[in-house]
Amino acid sequence: MKIHVLSLGCDKNLVDSEAMVGLLGMGGFSIEADPAKAEIVIVNTCGFIAEATREAIQSIMEMGKLKAEGSLKALIVTGCLAARYKEQILSEMPEVDAVLGIEEFSDPAGAIAKALSGRVASFGGESLDSCANRAVSTSGYAYLKIAEGCDNRCSYCTIPSIKGRYRSREMESLLEEARSLADQGIREIVLVAQDTSLYGTDLYNEPKLPELMRKLSEIEDVEWIRLLYAYPERVTSEIIDEMASNPKVCHYIDIPIQHAADTVLGRMGRRGRRDELEALLLNLREAMPDIAVRTTLIVGFPGETEEDFKCLLDFVEKAKFDKLGVFAYSQEEGTPAASMPDQIDEKVKESRKKKVMRLQQRVSKEKNKALVGKTLKAMVDGRLTAETGEEGFVYCARSQRDCAGVDGMIFFNSPTDILTGEFVEVEINKSGAHDLYGALVE
Repeated sequence: MKIHVLSLGCDKNLVDSEAMVGLLGMGGFSIEADPAKAEIVIVNTCGFIAEATREAIQSIMEMGKLKAEGSLKALIVTGCLAARYKEQILSEMPEVDAVLGIEEFSDPAGAIAKALSGRVASFGGESLDSCANRAVSTSGYAYLKIAEGCDNRCSYCTIPSIKGRYRSREMESLLEEARSLADQGIREIVLVAQDTSLYGTDLYNEPKLPELMRKLSEIEDVEWIRLLYAYPERVTSEIIDEMASNPKVCHYIDIPIQHAADTVLGRMGRRGRRDELEALLLNLREAMPDIAVRTTLIVGFPGETEEDFKCLLDFVEKAKFDKLGVFAYSQEEGTPAASMPDQIDEKVKESRKKKVMRLQQRVSKEKNKALVGKTLKAMVDGRLTAETGEEGFVYCARSQRDCAGVDGMIFFNSPTDILTGEFVEVEINKSGAHDLYGALVE
């Protein structure tokens, strides 16, 4: 049967979708890129915040139209939205035939049989433990999900109630998967989890992230190892030392701080405080002067005063993050923050979000301008022009300073064809707020 898998949401969801597609393929099913030609559509949803929920519902409805036209035999919903609202989906969305957990696709034939047998809501879990047979959908780089769930219990977050407790994967399983990825041409391994810095504490009674990075670097064909979603309070000196000393570990880290005002951090259930965040940034930059630090922020959290927001702006101004994303607080049912007093008006949230982004754009321009004249090693992400012009083909690439999908690109010309995933040297001669432009160094 022809099956189309639509993956929504974060990179961790993408890993689940790739594992699911791999298992479906091994089970004898045909993977169809066009949902209009498929007999079964599986929507792997995100339900983390209201915006993601709306996107997931809209996608399900769009796939439901194909079923109404008679081209689909079954529509299956899985992922975070399915875990959070499985009964509501079946009661309110008649186009959906089954709401299944990701783990149920470890038996592809059984999962499909459930969907075809009638309206089903059975939930087997949220992840596939073994992802060695993933059908990787990215080129040159791939995500390696090292853990599932979360123990942090931030007051605004639904993840613990959806995904459960923090569960590290066995290190040997991760190394096996990474070796498989390398055999498929993957040169950059991007480590992801709800909190990568906590890796190993549940399985081995101590943090194991530095050891994991060290062992991954022993895989010959892996050239870059990138670290995302490391909670700031757990970025230890051992992690920093491994990043600084291991030539394969990118001088790049994503540390989601969410805010800088101590009062807001306290209500968020975050353990760190502003002075600790400042000390961490200092330690990272002293160990790796060329490091690119990325973070995410939440504005408009319940009770955030003008003074709190000014504190955040001051911190962003002084911290000079290389990359920064900001979200307006989303009031999610079932979380402690949803029932807190002094909820902030949506217009105020959006205004504050825009102010942070305007400030960060100026910081980003300054950071990128400082790179003009430097030569950067970069991984080619793709060719943008079908035919060569006077200056050759136009390519986009990324240096260690940029993570795929969220950060900027380096654009350059080449008279000859270059394969995606190859490494090149590019001399930067122009910069923008997010992207860089340069010349290929022969």
